[in-house]
Formats: sequence, C-alpha cells, structure tokens
Amino acid sequence: MDEHYTGEGESPARDTRIAVGEKLRHARLSQKMTLKAVAAQVGCSESMLSKIERGRVTPGLDLLARLAEYLGASIAALFSEPESMSVVVYHDLERPTIQVGGSADTAPTVLQRLVPLADGRLLNGNVHVVPPGGGSSGTLIHRGEEVGFVVEGFIELTVDGKVSLLGAGASFYFSSSLPHSYRNIGAEVARIVWVNSPPY
Repeated sequence: MDEHYTGEGESPARDTRIAVGEKLRHARLSQKMTLKAVAAQVGCSESMLSKIERGRVTPGLDLLARLAEYLGASIAALFSEPESMSVVVYHDLERPTIQVGGSADTAPTVLQRLVPLADGRLLNGNVHVVPPGGGSSGTLIHRGEEVGFVVEGFIELTVDGKVSLLGAGASFYFSSSLPHSYRNIGAEVARIVWVNSPPY
C-alpha cells in the first residue's frame, strides 16, 4: 500500500500526492522535457519520477526542492490552494496536511498547514509531525529565513555544518541560504512549529 497512517485525526494524503504529481508533470511537459532528462538532472531514476508524477510515491523535501527548482516552480506553488483566503482559522484536526518523504522503514513526515499556500503569501507555516528516524531526507538551501519551536520530541538540526540537539521547548532561527537539514533522533514522534519567509 502506498498510503501511510499518520496518527489520530490525520488521513492519508493520496489526493495531495496526485495533485502535486500532476503539477510536476504539467511543468515538465510544458517545457517539452522527457522523464529521462529531468530525472538525470535532479538525481533520481526515471521510474521514481514517473511514480511521483502519478501520485504513487511521496518524494522527500530535498528531491521535491530539486524538482521544483529545475522545473522553474516552487514548493509553495505545487501545494497552492485554488483561491487565496485572507482570514483562515483551523481548529484542531482540521488543518490540511502534506506528506513528504517516508520509506518502507520510516513513515512520512506530515506537514500540517498553518498558512494556506497560495501565490503572493509572505509566510509559510506548518506543524512538522516527524516520525522517529524521519526528517528532511537531505540538505536544503534556498532564500529566506526560518524560525521554529519544538513542541514535543527530540530533533537534530544541522545548519551550515553545526549540529544542534533540540528537545521540547527549544526554538531556533537561521538564514535559509545556509545548508540545513533535520531529523528525529528520538523514539517518539516530534512536533515542530516551523515558519519560513518567503514561502518555500
């Protein structure tokens, strides 16, 4: 089965995966690029890219970032809502979710959206629900700034080669232009409120 159960009140993100895959496929075809050419440029197999486009596989944040950059898109655009809303309230368990990464051994990281993604946004905010062993699945570099607060769990945050071990109550800030990654090194699910500007 492709879907992963992500916890109480959360549902599998198959529809989200399909929507993102369709947007990636549209971006590739609009530029008349083949699966083989794009896969070679972003460092994944042709079959993997085909599965991503068909919504069969959830890529990690690092691969998703490489695909978006190479195709001239952004992660925010891939997950954008059809309409821009000025005032949004999400009650508990109502937040839209995005699944990224995951493998046969590790459940995907779930991003619970705090800010609906849409063109023109200045902020992107999510609650990262990170299973043990999960995380960014690679190193990220992009423009902007990031701030976060660890609500529960224990994560390892690496920014520009500096490793910080952060438990519940810890906060962090860094420039997104520095290479960064994170992973849950604890035995329990970690939850982090994570905000970056501009949306990435």
